[in-house]
Amino acid sequence: MVRIWAKVLKEEKILKDTIYEDTSNFDSDNFFNYIADICQTLDIATPVILSKHLLHYVEFNTAIFLPQDFPEDVEFDKFIIEEASNY
Repeated sequence: MVRIWAKVLKEEKILKDTIYEDTSNFDSDNFFNYIADICQTLDIATPVILSKHLLHYVEFNTAIFLPQDFPEDVEFDKFIIEEASNY
């Protein structure tokens, strides 16, 4: 099961957040789809996903997207995703 906590931050304060869930096992080939679904839910632009984002998520269970990772201007400082525990 895939569970991702996504949050949008400005000046270190959470503006928006959501928990994304998918019943399938994590598949790096679907990483873009996970991010696109999350961004649609949060009503933000979808960032350009680089190999470093996937690598950080796989190795450290978190990835940080900065304004320069988005093709459009954004009104926040960071978009962070991290693996959410099954509590």
